[in-house]
Amino acid sequence: MKTVYTCFCTDVIHEGHLNIIEQAHKYGRVVVGALSDEALIKYNKFPTISLEERIKLYESLDGVDEVIVQDSVMYDEVLEKLHPDYVVHGDNWKEGPESAIRENVLKGLESYGGELIEVGYTYNPEVKKIDKQLREKLAMPEYRRKRLRQLLEIRPIVKAIEVHSGLTGLIAEKTVVEHDGELDQFDAMWISSLCDSTAKGKPDIELVDMTSRFRTIDDVTEVTTKPIIFDGDTGGLTEHFVYTVRTLEKMGVSAIIIEDKTGLKKNSLFGTEVAQTQDTIENFSAKIAAGKAAQLTDDFMIIARIESLILERGMEDALERAHAFVKAGADGIMIHSRKKDPAEIVEFCDKFREDNKTTPIVVVPSSFNVITEEELASHGANIVIYANQLTRSSFPAMQKTAEDILRYHRAKEVDDKLMPIKQIITLIDEL
Repeated sequence: MKTVYTCFCTDVIHEGHLNIIEQAHKYGRVVVGALSDEALIKYNKFPTISLEERIKLYESLDGVDEVIVQDSVMYDEVLEKLHPDYVVHGDNWKEGPESAIRENVLKGLESYGGELIEVGYTYNPEVKKIDKQLREKLAMPEYRRKRLRQLLEIRPIVKAIEVHSGLTGLIAEKTVVEHDGELDQFDAMWISSLCDSTAKGKPDIELVDMTSRFRTIDDVTEVTTKPIIFDGDTGGLTEHFVYTVRTLEKMGVSAIIIEDKTGLKKNSLFGTEVAQTQDTIENFSAKIAAGKAAQLTDDFMIIARIESLILERGMEDALERAHAFVKAGADGIMIHSRKKDPAEIVEFCDKFREDNKTTPIVVVPSSFNVITEEELASHGANIVIYANQLTRSSFPAMQKTAEDILRYHRAKEVDDKLMPIKQIITLIDEL
């Protein structure tokens, strides 16, 4: 009997999947691939049930003879091992990043004479409703809040990008690229106090109050599903910080990062050029401990940001603080630098890992942007945050557009630099 292979990346079976199985069964023995958790995340689909539960779900379907695990979105290993006579897939992968998977399958089948069978994708209200319900489930606070911890268990390094509005949240949510035969996307979103303040035309001195900052979170959570890391600046007074923790936790935010400084906030990238006061280890440890005591779930993370390298206090001071803050209850350590050379960040990671193998390390390569995610991971970093790139890329583009309209007294000259509004609004989901 001939072998037919199809791969599923879903937690819920609907009419479209059943149609795929029915069509596949006509050609022979049906083997279904269950994408692993890591592969699903690269595919921009976060699992809501475990791999074992997905395997049992697929095994229960009429017409399925065997279920195997597919560890990559690309089919190379499966095709080489299984040599199926046919691969069956919906016809909805001919355009966009998924087309790279289709090309991968065609190339693999061609190597031994296999055949691709494409089934018309099932579009109907019931299928759309199920897909939407699954997405809405991922957006619920109880599912979103724990996702950062889950990602840290699955991903070699978690990638977060700055968002400051619903639209930038959609960019972070839906941007998927194909590169060197792999699909990739951002894992999480960073709500930066700098970018939040800048979007509101306010200075980055903790002037924008928490109520306004929470509104930004609301705007983002209403249209996205990915976990959120919140920039909490200094955390404010300990007596206020505990309430911030409770609020963020209830909103479904995964983590807050607070920095060990006191007084009027000044952006770290100014370093010693402006007066900045570092908090004492004792005071900041007490703030972390109070925040941990206030939270209601084990999902939420409080991450301590250490400013010692920014303020040129030295590596030993940074390491002393890191170990003290972990002892106080910090769920992670963020280390920052304003140098273009990543050497001191790498040194910190290496030395911290000598004594602490498990506490997540967060890095923000704004200045030291020559180092890759893979290199950072090799030194023990777990989360990389691209902290302000969307804001910095949008400003010059908008400014140049405004200048050219003034210059030419019409909009024709800027048209070739603009994305059609129709293309932009396709990002926005309708109810």
